[in-house]
Amino acid sequence: MRAIQITEQGDADVLKLSNDVPEPTALQGTLVVKNVVSGINYIDTYHRSGLYSVALPFVPGVDGAGEVVAVGEGVSGFSVGDRVAYFGSGGSYAELTRVDAATTAHIPAGVSYEAAAAGMVQGLTAQALATLAYDIQPGDWVLVHAAAGGTGQLLTQIAKKRGGRVIGTVSTPEKAELAKELGAEAVILYTQQDVVQRVKEITGGRGVAVAYDGVGAATWDTSRRSLAPRGALVLFGNASGKVDPVDIFTLTPGNIRLQRPSLFEFLKEGTHVFQALSRDVLGAIAAGDLKVRIAGEWPLAQAADAHRALTSRATTGKLLLRP
Repeated sequence: MRAIQITEQGDADVLKLSNDVPEPTALQGTLVVKNVVSGINYIDTYHRSGLYSVALPFVPGVDGAGEVVAVGEGVSGFSVGDRVAYFGSGGSYAELTRVDAATTAHIPAGVSYEAAAAGMVQGLTAQALATLAYDIQPGDWVLVHAAAGGTGQLLTQIAKKRGGRVIGTVSTPEKAELAKELGAEAVILYTQQDVVQRVKEITGGRGVAVAYDGVGAATWDTSRRSLAPRGALVLFGNASGKVDPVDIFTLTPGNIRLQRPSLFEFLKEGTHVFQALSRDVLGAIAAGDLKVRIAGEWPLAQAADAHRALTSRATTGKLLLRP
């Protein structure tokens, strides 16, 4: 089958199309899905570059959506022909992917494959951040970095729905308008304004209850200094690079709480976590309460171009491959 296969880690140029990757078969507890779309996520760039260790060679990609073509032993609730979205199995940059049935969800009627794929890594992450990493309460001031990005857009909407007062950071006036449309109460152009100063002005000098930071090295200290007393810094990504080791005493002023959550770790708690998160996210998309924006699509052979677009930070929404 056709798939992107990585034989050495590095920049986007290592994403090479192969036409003779063996087709997966359904094993105990798994399904085989024919991908309609494969999701592109920042974690794919970490696997590709070597920031996260992965055994070589491998087919990248951790989420997607498509049609079930084979059902393994011990699997109930799924049949050949079902429309599904999945997370976490690896190998989605391919025509066919073997997926764990426990982290696969039925796509509700009226929800497209594209929207369902956007609801996996990015949607599940946003829902977990707003409920499990820090349980947003009505009236909480919430700082969302990269509020016009794929995860940021969904997190902004979910935080708003939970009663949070969202302050989004963005790089351009166009992205600022998008963040406001999605529910941000205030938007900071970090390329033109001092983020900490503006946060304090917006919140009457107090700071935010929680800062969600998927950018990493370039923003984590800004996030820390934007917090209210006993605020929570939820650092969930490394888009600008890995954060250097932290002196724990920097958390003492204000009694700051620091967390580095992972969706994978939340899902290890049991299948009930995936079921609850996916039900809430896909249900919200189906009801029209969670708007998904597809920022770009590329054929499988152009996966390298898709990665370059993602890391340029010029996109606003979910990026997809079409195998």
